Amino acid sequence: MSRPKPTSRFILFTLTLLLLFHFPTPIKSSEPQNPAADETEDGELEELLALDEQVEQEEDQDGGPTTRSSEAELLSKAQRIVLELNHDNTKRVIENNEYVLVLGYAPWCSRSAELMPQFAEAATALKELGSPLLMAKLDAERHAKTASSLEIKGFPTLLLFVNGTSQAYTGGFSAEEIVTWARKKTGEPVIRISSVTEAAEFLKKSDIFVLGVFENFEGPEHKEFVKAAAADSAIQFVEVSNIEVANVLFQNVKPTNGFLGIVKSEPERYTAYEGTFRVDEILQFLDYNKFPLVNRLTEANSAKVYSSPIQLQVHVFADADDFKKLLEPLQDVARQFKSKILFIYIDITDENLAKPYLTVYGLEESNSAVVTAFDIRGNSKYLLESDPTPSNLEEFCSGLLHGTVSPHFKSQPIPDNKNVTVQSIVGKTFDDLVLNSHKNVVLEVYTPWCITCETTAKHVEKLAKHFKSVDNLLFARIDASANEHPKLQVSDYPTLLLYTANDKGNPIKLSTKSSLKDVATTINKHLKAKDNAAKDEL
Repeated sequence: MSRPKPTSRFILFTLTLLLLFHFPTPIKSSEPQNPAADETEDGELEELLALDEQVEQEEDQDGGPTTRSSEAELLSKAQRIVLELNHDNTKRVIENNEYVLVLGYAPWCSRSAELMPQFAEAATALKELGSPLLMAKLDAERHAKTASSLEIKGFPTLLLFVNGTSQAYTGGFSAEEIVTWARKKTGEPVIRISSVTEAAEFLKKSDIFVLGVFENFEGPEHKEFVKAAAADSAIQFVEVSNIEVANVLFQNVKPTNGFLGIVKSEPERYTAYEGTFRVDEILQFLDYNKFPLVNRLTEANSAKVYSSPIQLQVHVFADADDFKKLLEPLQDVARQFKSKILFIYIDITDENLAKPYLTVYGLEESNSAVVTAFDIRGNSKYLLESDPTPSNLEEFCSGLLHGTVSPHFKSQPIPDNKNVTVQSIVGKTFDDLVLNSHKNVVLEVYTPWCITCETTAKHVEKLAKHFKSVDNLLFARIDASANEHPKLQVSDYPTLLLYTANDKGNPIKLSTKSSLKDVATTINKHLKAKDNAAKDEL
């Protein structure tokens, strides 16, 4: 038999895994060293950074540069901050620095190319913040042996070394996310902001953060806040004691000792925490409230999006123009079902992302907007079969929560079965032609990619001709890759099932490896109308 068909849930889970980066655990390098070359290289790097600082100081004294630095110049400076590792210096750099964040990349890797500017920008920000972290990169293709010693196997790979011991990077891939993760891992889980000016500057650079307001930065609530900040490596925690400063960061904070809220740069900007100050409850609050109302899925953020504990997900597939029209009403609907349904947008023109998901619904050829849903708890999928208007979206989501929407099962169009020996069954006709039929039904379940299905199909054709005189026996087949039914649970292909007229709920599995005579004997044995049974000869 062929390999089992993946379930819809397995497909969605696999798709998510395929989009993830892999971060292996490194071991120490044992390659030869060249101390003289290392000292020369480090000296040159320090000279370049010193030159950058001198230029900045001169510009500050002169009232700033006459023209704004170009992005290329800024990137060039940032890249100089990132130390280039090689065959000779990797071991020494890792062992002689308390914290080293290593980016293993390949010049030809597109994801490496996307991550490199973010990594460099994060390095600049961390340097300005006085972070003890050393940022370094390694061309893993050019220095393959060194990369292997660190167990860098995929690209890009990020590894944090703390006193020579590595740990996997688990943060996001924007500059801000890298900075947040790095600061927390190097001993700075909470930032303290003391002035309105400082708060305004922080606000400009931050897309998401958690605010805590404490009068004296002490007490049990503050301790739980700091513990939560250390436990969460993705979101920056900020603490203030002054209400005026707090209101720069969060709207309408009342004078209190022990306020917590999350701030995001999107329409649902402020969410206040109303629970008790316990680490587990604070982290749960963040898990349910850290995502935008509508999440735009990309290869880079898929792991983050699907880390949400929200089990009910609505997927909106549309091109950029259609999504612009849908976004505002979709956000209004998402606001009503906040923390209950996760809304995800996928660009329908991005075949790498959209097509695998749409295939699960049998809609891989769709070009117009499609709205689907998936309930991880029950491994059930749903389809909005009407236009995605605000009222239809709201009704669809409400029905999902209350269990009034029927699950979606794939089905091909209803075929013309006139003058055929073996009838074609689709999802829409399974009830009528198989389960509700008064006849006994021999059903061949196959898939186009099944290697041995063709042989079984020929046998079924011969059996159908042999039993053509039996009025209460129907031969049929169904393509399981394009059709689904809740009562058809088959994982091996080909599969032959006999649905007897008096017990449709318990089909009998017929052997696909037996001879035609043996299969015919088994069918005759189970037919109730023995007078109409065909002779056991072929």
